[in-house]
Amino acid sequence: MTLSPAALLSELEPTAARLVERHLATSKEWFPHELVPWSRGQDFDPERGWQPTDSDIGQGTLSEAVRSALFVNLLTEDNLPYYFNDIDRVFGKDDAYGYWTRRWTAEEGRHSIAIRDYLMVSRAIDPWELERARMIQVTGGNTPHPQNPQIGFCYLALQELATRVSHLNTGKLLSDPAGYNVMARVAFDENMHFMFYRDMVSACLEADPSGTVVALEEVVREFAMPGLGIPGFDRHAQTIARVGIYDLTSHHDRIVQPLVHNTWRIAELTGLDEQAERARASLLKRVERLGRLSRRMVDRRGDPLDAAD
Repeated sequence: MTLSPAALLSELEPTAARLVERHLATSKEWFPHELVPWSRGQDFDPERGWQPTDSDIGQGTLSEAVRSALFVNLLTEDNLPYYFNDIDRVFGKDDAYGYWTRRWTAEEGRHSIAIRDYLMVSRAIDPWELERARMIQVTGGNTPHPQNPQIGFCYLALQELATRVSHLNTGKLLSDPAGYNVMARVAFDENMHFMFYRDMVSACLEADPSGTVVALEEVVREFAMPGLGIPGFDRHAQTIARVGIYDLTSHHDRIVQPLVHNTWRIAELTGLDEQAERARASLLKRVERLGRLSRRMVDRRGDPLDAAD
């Protein structure tokens, strides 16, 4: 029998509390101001504006794809007020869930601070364009709006792992040790967040396997990287994909396939109801199809950027 959202959250609250304690015990305190190379900073002249050659990364030759990745990644972090609102609504304000939501928000906000400060001192992207886009993005308030806890946990597990891959791959292409350190530090945090949501999905599968499989199928079928509402998002996403920062191959090989088959072992679950059996069949078929499309992409383009640590 599928549990109600309230019953599921109540049953899993001790698990959430344990995972919060694990997170606090294993996360590392860090300070954005210690990672940012402030001595490289200069005043901005609004009369002159910004030019790509102003960047001190690679003698002004930073690729458009890396600029797009930095732009999208930062604006996604900036949209935290609405992510907080959604997570607070779905998981609740009390007990371990409420504490986790507030802690998660504080850590994600630190990512915005670190990335933005680095971009300002390195002049990697146009600060006027960035601020205008931030105003549009945050004013728009676009977020996934999960309808139940299982959908929320499943989406956030995929999203946090995908964000980790994107941040780390962006750092690898920066050709700047300071920039790499910022992006790697943020990626480490994103992995910690992923571990919380990954293990909450595992707990959901034990408490309510049928409801969770139905939710996971929906999330994988409709998944899109955060960024809806960012000006020019589709163009930026295509540019990012072309160099392998985050593309279909990353999505299948690093996110969907390992989680569905290796971590959550969806194919091996027993006792599913009829709706969940249909959802599982659809999910496994979709993962297989993503794999075929990914292999074709690699064959056409060559190996994508290696996303391994």
